[in-house]
Amino acid sequence: MPDIIKLLPDSVANQIAAGEVIQRPASVVKELMENSVDASARNIRVIIRDSGKTLIQVTDDGYGMSETDARLSFERHSTSKISAAKDLFAITTKGFRGEALASIAAVAMVELKTRRKDDETGTLVVINGSKAEAQEPCSCPSGSSFSVKNLFYNIPARRKFLKSDITEFRHIVNEFQKIVLAHPDIRFSLHHNDTDIYNLAPGNRRQRIIAVFGKQINQDLITLETETNLITIKGFIGKPESARRTYGEQFFFVNNRFMKHPYFHKAVIEAYQNILPAEAIPIYFIFLEADPGSIDINIHPTKTEIKFEDERSIWHILMASVREALGRFNIVPSLDFENEALIEIPVRSSKETAPGPPDIEINPRYDPFEGNDRSYHKPDLIEKFERANTEHWEKLYSALEKEDENAAFPHETNEEKRKFFQIKNKYIVCPVKSGLMLIDQKRAHERILFESYLDCLSTNRFVSQSEMFPVPVELNHVNYLVLKEISGDLKLLGFNIEFSGNNKIIIKGRPADAGSCDPVEMLDILIETFKSTQADPSSGVKEKVAAAMAGASAIPYGKALMHNEMEDLFDSLFACKAPNYSPGGRPVINILALEELDKRFK
Repeated sequence: MPDIIKLLPDSVANQIAAGEVIQRPASVVKELMENSVDASARNIRVIIRDSGKTLIQVTDDGYGMSETDARLSFERHSTSKISAAKDLFAITTKGFRGEALASIAAVAMVELKTRRKDDETGTLVVINGSKAEAQEPCSCPSGSSFSVKNLFYNIPARRKFLKSDITEFRHIVNEFQKIVLAHPDIRFSLHHNDTDIYNLAPGNRRQRIIAVFGKQINQDLITLETETNLITIKGFIGKPESARRTYGEQFFFVNNRFMKHPYFHKAVIEAYQNILPAEAIPIYFIFLEADPGSIDINIHPTKTEIKFEDERSIWHILMASVREALGRFNIVPSLDFENEALIEIPVRSSKETAPGPPDIEINPRYDPFEGNDRSYHKPDLIEKFERANTEHWEKLYSALEKEDENAAFPHETNEEKRKFFQIKNKYIVCPVKSGLMLIDQKRAHERILFESYLDCLSTNRFVSQSEMFPVPVELNHVNYLVLKEISGDLKLLGFNIEFSGNNKIIIKGRPADAGSCDPVEMLDILIETFKSTQADPSSGVKEKVAAAMAGASAIPYGKALMHNEMEDLFDSLFACKAPNYSPGGRPVINILALEELDKRFK
């Protein structure tokens, strides 16, 4: 039998590696921008066409490369960042694996122009699908300029699965934001289809946050600063009133590298305990500084998942730091022993006699009715009003006892009435033949609204309620793009939104069945919910918009419901086509069987 194992060609191996590193146009933007930062560039310019499908160009004024380095940079595992295994534990640069350029060149047409400051001429390198087509001297400014054209042109299946232009560009903006927030001392600009999106001047962290997310965020920021031997924590957290029911501006960085860390996120949420309502998420921009030897960034190809040596201790330091910042700005009660007012307590001298108890005069013969000129006497009052009402007094208490029983156990005293009660203002409980039915009130309402909104989108029928005073709103660029993408479907649901440019909109109307919901908060929840469902390929745009609207309009946890409201919710839920699951696929109904109840009492 012949041998069957063989080495893959470099072009195929590079395409396989590209599948891990280059997932979409945003991945190319991230890798090229990080290379520019590592090259000590002070000015980085990003130019995008057709959301990166046609062109991604990143130009910088960094070190530049020699002719040999320019060609070698496209080889797999070629890097200037590390030379031995021990260097992995002292990484201070963005990239180090030497996979990015090779992966990009495997799935696109790449052109590089680069020159070092001391060189008279630069170098031009052209590579298409891992195949070098040209390498020659050229005239160019010092630094590097990468042009990536026709991404995934040689992998039609991958290109086919790219999302809409607005969605792909939204991902590009997200990656752009993560890098510019980490490096406020560098000038960045972003241009899309000849439109200036960002032009960020160098500054401090607060100035960069304001430049990226708008001036309105400035008033919501609380300074965070803690220094320990283990970790240094700096940055900003949001005031409680700026918290929202959806994820948005939550950023963690370690040594100026963006990271995802759900465990540390819980530490921040814990610090806001008893300050924020249920489901509210605070904004934060937290920059951690740690010894590179105490963290491991080499656990994921995108290098966004970081492992810390002593995560538990950092968790407690982070929570205490956030809580201290909230207390310092009088958001939570705190004691300031340095500024407490002094209370002077008089001291009795030895010559003074000890104070005795106060004297109280009592007149045992005092009659409050003496001298009263009323026409009746006390005995008459008792006979006239009290004695006549003392008969059958037991009936009064028996009626009150029945009222108390009805209030505590409404399902036992009135069999004709439906039996519902609420637990923790979150679950609706209803006895059924097989046991107890528990209903998640928010998910149930989401399912009801989802099917209603989907019906509106399918039949083009909607009812809009005009705002008496149109509401102006300034969004960040990502949310502005999302809203523009789904604006047609939102109009079918009853929203009347005017796009005035510069990331500003005016809400002129909203769905009539939205009730008294704040239209700005409603849109905010809708946008974030829509963004979170983008990864679900099984549902179309209409389903995603309907699910986002349902999530934004549903009754929240913590809302007390009247008996008739629980009854209406119950009836509407079981009139749905799929009452058992929310639009996001989470369970709505759970049955606690009698057998299970019997087991618990044995």
